[in-house]
Amino acid sequence: MIKSYALYFAWVVSLVATGGSLFLSEVMDFMPCTLCWYQRILMYPLVLLLGRAAYRNDRGIIGYALPLSIIGAGFSLYHYLEQQIPALAKVLPCTQGIPCDQDYLDWFGGIVTIPFLALIAFILITIFLIVGRSAQQEPAEQEEA
Repeated sequence: MIKSYALYFAWVVSLVATGGSLFLSEVMDFMPCTLCWYQRILMYPLVLLLGRAAYRNDRGIIGYALPLSIIGAGFSLYHYLEQQIPALAKVLPCTQGIPCDQDYLDWFGGIVTIPFLALIAFILITIFLIVGRSAQQEPAEQEEA
């Protein structure tokens, strides 16, 4: 079942992540830092790409969406590590404006932060896309046999 609906699941995760980031910035007035903007740049297009692909069951989009989710996970991981390891806060890119080590959300003693939630979203999207890609390849292999 997950293979059949992988694009839908990835799309729902991207919707929740985008909605969450907009809620935190527009309703809660949390100003995004530079790394948050990079993560948004990589997450927001996934809503449109995966939504259209899920509607049309177009698994060809996976090759285009997968790099966005993997790169986004990299930014999220670095951002999370910057919050957890104070020495990384001195490294670029957050030298002006809102500091990237700023911790607006502090759940479970600082373990769950906004970058951590973004990392989970990017990882889930990546997993769903990989599972969806394997579902795309299986029928092709059966036709060859």
